Amino acid sequence: MGWHRELLIGFDLETTGTDPREARIVTGAVIEVKDGQPLGRREWLADPGMEIPADAVAVHGISSERAAAEGRPADQVADAIAEVLAGYWNTGVPVVAYNATFDLTLLSAELRRHGLPSLRERLGGREPAPVIDPYTIDRRVERYRPGKRNLEAVCAEYGVVLGTAHDALADALAAARLAGAIAGRHGKIAALAPAELHRRQAGWYAAWAADFQAFLRKKGDAEAVVDGEWPMRSVAGVRG
Repeated sequence: MGWHRELLIGFDLETTGTDPREARIVTGAVIEVKDGQPLGRREWLADPGMEIPADAVAVHGISSERAAAEGRPADQVADAIAEVLAGYWNTGVPVVAYNATFDLTLLSAELRRHGLPSLRERLGGREPAPVIDPYTIDRRVERYRPGKRNLEAVCAEYGVVLGTAHDALADALAAARLAGAIAGRHGKIAALAPAELHRRQAGWYAAWAADFQAFLRKKGDAEAVVDGEWPMRSVAGVRG
């Protein structure tokens, strides 16, 4: 039947900023999706322990006042999200996130910040996998398509309905559905086992990162930096 019709776990974070090494979690969502249909879900609102910048509030709509009044402590939220994701990975269920490098790098930074066990520690030393990133896959299979590659644009390309953009639950659901839609259009993606797809995405991301670094050097832009390894690699200043 193909992995895209089996259980997938959509995951998304909304945050205080665009640098995953420095930004903090504001909201998070994990949703179970099977053959495009939503099942169970978990949502979190965190008090990030800092003022949420106005430009971030304009994106996701969560004010500092609301986060402080209604949110759980940031360490509790990061710990809870990591435990939920690790639980799915421990049973072999793929986690889907759009531009997964951002969300997983940020979550890992939050865990370190609060002295909490890392994702690898929760998985007995194993890599967090399988991860399915529609952003990385679409950029590979439709590399010559012009236009934007943000979640809204790519959902429109594949006919996936996106609810309220930059709402963590809506974005998590859209990411899972988008993964299915891409696999439905591209049979070679659907035919890969999740573990093999995870491995190939690492190579696709590395190739893109090398091209991107060459582009930055040509521009003389030293501000945007690609570092680390997929899916824990980050592009500073790029939210996707």
